[in-house]
Amino acid sequence: MDTPELRVYLDEFGKELSDVAVTLRCDGEIVGAAWSRVMDDYGHLYDGVPSLAISLLPEYRGRGLGKRLLAGLLEELRSSGFDRVTLAVQKANYAACKLYTGLGFETVGEKDEEYLMLKNLT
Repeated sequence: MDTPELRVYLDEFGKELSDVAVTLRCDGEIVGAAWSRVMDDYGHLYDGVPSLAISLLPEYRGRGLGKRLLAGLLEELRSSGFDRVTLAVQKANYAACKLYTGLGFETVGEKDEEYLMLKNLT
């Protein structure tokens, strides 16, 4: 997380309205998180539109927990007044692509190894 391309996700997180995060706990331990902010990251498409990231420990994947995390984050973004959110996903990550399209994200562009996706929150 100390590389510049990853620091954009965390540096001074919480200072801006678009800095929204939700976590998932199991037995008191955080096992996953989804967060967003307006940032110039891999999923950046439009100025002023937050992009999101998600992380879930491997042993908790494939149980629908990522969907719960994202649904919570999307609701928080709606409540904060955002009408769109973006992300980038590796083309080879079929499970993530399926998750995002199942939640209403649409592919609006692509790079060599990634799809760029957009979800309207209204």
